Amino acid sequence: MSDVDANADASDGPEAESGSTDPRADPTEPRAESDPHVEVVRARGHENVTAEHASTFEFTTDEWLTPAGDCILGVAADRTPRDFSAGFREACRDADATITATITVEGDGDEGTHTEAIVGRGDPGLALVDDRSMVGRTSGYTDDERTILVDADAAAADLDRDLVAALADGADVELRLEVR
Repeated sequence: MSDVDANADASDGPEAESGSTDPRADPTEPRAESDPHVEVVRARGHENVTAEHASTFEFTTDEWLTPAGDCILGVAADRTPRDFSAGFREACRDADATITATITVEGDGDEGTHTEAIVGRGDPGLALVDDRSMVGRTSGYTDDERTILVDADAAAADLDRDLVAALADGADVELRLEVR
C-alpha cells in the first residue's frame, strides 16, 4: 500500500464539503446520476498492478506504482475521499450502511468489459478525508483517513484475473461507490 500523509483538517470548510476545488474534476460532468449516495472515481491501471493483497484494495492519485503496492488497482485517480460529497461521507458513517464498490474495466478488442462488485459496510469511525488514496478493507479497521469501507467480502487478491490482467495492461478503470 502507499504511504499517505493525511491531513485531518481537510474536512473543515465549505470547499471540503463540495469537493469543488479539485482541479482534476470536470465541473461540467454531472455527479454520479445526481445520486447523493453514489461517488464515481476514474483511474487507470499500471504495469505493476498485481492485485495480490488478501485484505485490502486501493486506488491512488499517484501516477506510479511500485511492485510493493500489491493492493493497488488504479493509479491517477481523479477523486479521493476528500472530494466526496458531505452527504455521501455522512451516509458511509452509518453502522448499518452497506457500501458496494463496483470496479469496471474496459478490455481491448475481444476482451470485453470486466466488472467486479465488492460489498462492505459503513462505520461511524470512517473519516473519509484523505486527499491521496482510498482503501477498502476486509477487516473492521477505521483508524485511517483513507478507509472507504470495512468488512468487505473481497480484497484485491479475490478479483477476477482477467480484470487484473487488463489493469496491468494500463486499462481505464471506474470505481463506483454506492452506499445504502
